[in-house]
Amino acid sequence: MKILIVSDKESKALWDYYTPGMLDEYDLILSCGDLEPEYLSFLATFTKVPVLYIHGNHDDCYEKKPPEGCTCIEDTVYRYKGIRILGLGGSMRYKPGINQYTDTEMRHRIHSLRFRIFRNRGFDILLTHSPAEGLGDGEDIAHHGFAAFVRMIDKYHPKYMIHGHVHANYTRNLKRVTAYGDTQIINGYEKYVLEIPDEEIARWEQEAPKRKRHRKKHKDAE
Repeated sequence: MKILIVSDKESKALWDYYTPGMLDEYDLILSCGDLEPEYLSFLATFTKVPVLYIHGNHDDCYEKKPPEGCTCIEDTVYRYKGIRILGLGGSMRYKPGINQYTDTEMRHRIHSLRFRIFRNRGFDILLTHSPAEGLGDGEDIAHHGFAAFVRMIDKYHPKYMIHGHVHANYTRNLKRVTAYGDTQIINGYEKYVLEIPDEEIARWEQEAPKRKRHRKKHKDAE
């Protein structure tokens, strides 16, 4: 599966210099937020695959004008061709805004998802706007990552966490990919392509029932 990730800055290559068929190679498009709704609508118009998005801290306008032809996956687990994607948008609260949260508020959001996560036997991709604390975040409060995300990764061990919010011009040494335990952390700023072999996705599907049986066995032992 070939996934196009977009975030924070509209790519001129995809918008200003778009050529017919440019998006045909992708199996899925994921937005990490802070993009003009017209941009996502444009991408959705020229692709046959789903365009999934969560909100960035600057996406309050989505309330009145959501991206057309796209699917919001905030606070849910979205399944697509064997991949389970959990969406949690927003940033650390640094001023009034509907897409900003304290770490405690983010913990409450995550807690409210526990049944959906259990029902889906976990998730493979955590799609967020903000990074996790200490994993590619910034020092200022606006770009500080959520400690709640670190705990979430430690508990559920997703294969990938994909985020935005931290721009390339914020640092000279922007790391696109960082390893944290079993999870790859990806900064999707502007445009990034993630390729996941089909056989790897098939293995995830086989492992999910095993994880469920393991949890039942552990519960029975208690």
